[in-house]
Amino acid sequence: MANGMYEIISKKRDGLELDREEISFAISGYARGGIPDYQMAAWLMAVYIRGLSERELADLTEIMLASGDRISLDEVPGPKIDKHSTGGVGDKISFTVAPLVAACGVRVPMLSGRGLGHTGGTLDKLEAIPGMNVFLTPGEIRRVLAETGMVICGQTDDIVPADKKIYALRDATATVGCIPLIASSIMSKKLALGTDGIVLDVKTGSGAFMRDEQDALRLCRAMVAIGEKTGRPTLGLITNMDQPLGRAVGNSLEIIETIETLKGKGPEDILRVTFALGVCMLRTAGRTMSETQAAELFREAIASGRALGIFRRFVAAQGGDARVCDDYSLLPAAAVREEFLAPASGFIEAIDSFRIGMAAIDTGAGRRKKEDPIAYGSGFVFQAKVGDRIEKGQSLVTVHTDRPDRLPSVRERLGEAIRVGPRPAAPPKLVRYVVDKNGVRPWSD
Repeated sequence: MANGMYEIISKKRDGLELDREEISFAISGYARGGIPDYQMAAWLMAVYIRGLSERELADLTEIMLASGDRISLDEVPGPKIDKHSTGGVGDKISFTVAPLVAACGVRVPMLSGRGLGHTGGTLDKLEAIPGMNVFLTPGEIRRVLAETGMVICGQTDDIVPADKKIYALRDATATVGCIPLIASSIMSKKLALGTDGIVLDVKTGSGAFMRDEQDALRLCRAMVAIGEKTGRPTLGLITNMDQPLGRAVGNSLEIIETIETLKGKGPEDILRVTFALGVCMLRTAGRTMSETQAAELFREAIASGRALGIFRRFVAAQGGDARVCDDYSLLPAAAVREEFLAPASGFIEAIDSFRIGMAAIDTGAGRRKKEDPIAYGSGFVFQAKVGDRIEKGQSLVTVHTDRPDRLPSVRERLGEAIRVGPRPAAPPKLVRYVVDKNGVRPWSD
């Protein structure tokens, strides 16, 4: 082992492989305050430039995991599968897939986060439900999971504290976009929750953090390798984020769309991604079946009301007002609504998800700074998506906002995001690849 942090930085800078003790020295020392920011920043930049081997990445993840507490779920009976998304616009899949998979006998615990950049946050969406508690003790996590079949809550300060401190430094040193550092950050938190397997939804496209498909594949392969190397069955999907998922973007609006989907009235793209992730979760739990067989199970769970019943009990178990499942007026609503109209007749050729996400922040649905308040009723409802025929003057988007002074900016962003052309455009393929321990293969719908 190198003698100290200077030698460890030099070794990685020169492209050499670090042993486990050297990685532990860097991570544990920084978490305890014994290594200054400037040395950890130099090490992070060396990793950003030189990368990490598969063994180094597994060691880094395990060392960060060991910096904090783990949540045991052993006393909760049955298989337990976590699902993680790298984030997107209109992505409410956690709320639709968890009750469907739970209705099939597989419990779904998730540790989730708030909005990041242009993407909406799972916890922010849940907090649109009056009374909803998204920060639970380990005992409460086990209780809700056992009672309802699902639980979605936030990470506590005791879960992977080394990652929390390092992430803040990555954010300030232009090393956030490093695939090995992203993979270890995500997987250390996933592994802290005592599940039997992990399913990853890695987004690619205009509204994803990994816009390039090859980058998304590299990240997914890295995370699957970590999970498998640490004994946790892990499977990933590469899914499309070239236009928002569903028709609703914004916290209350996405909760409403979730409930409508669980009532059998959801958009087709939401169902497709939900069913694809759902079958992967069942397979990871040891339930071998085809996509068609899984879809039949999921459709029956919706038609019978079992999936909505699970979601209703989950809301109540975490302190939320479950009456929102029947009365949407109990959810926060924006004070102002405005229609954004089609500038010309033709076909919608593209909807830039990144610009839509930034426009949603202008409505009040997201944050520019972490201390900004959220207007939970703000956001968009789309009346048309890619491939649809439209007529000049028809409504393309209903804008919901509590910030009418920002409407000019919202209109401008929507105009830049939605491209209308003379020829029909095919909607993007939603699920592109499946990644497992055996490699990458195209997903067949």
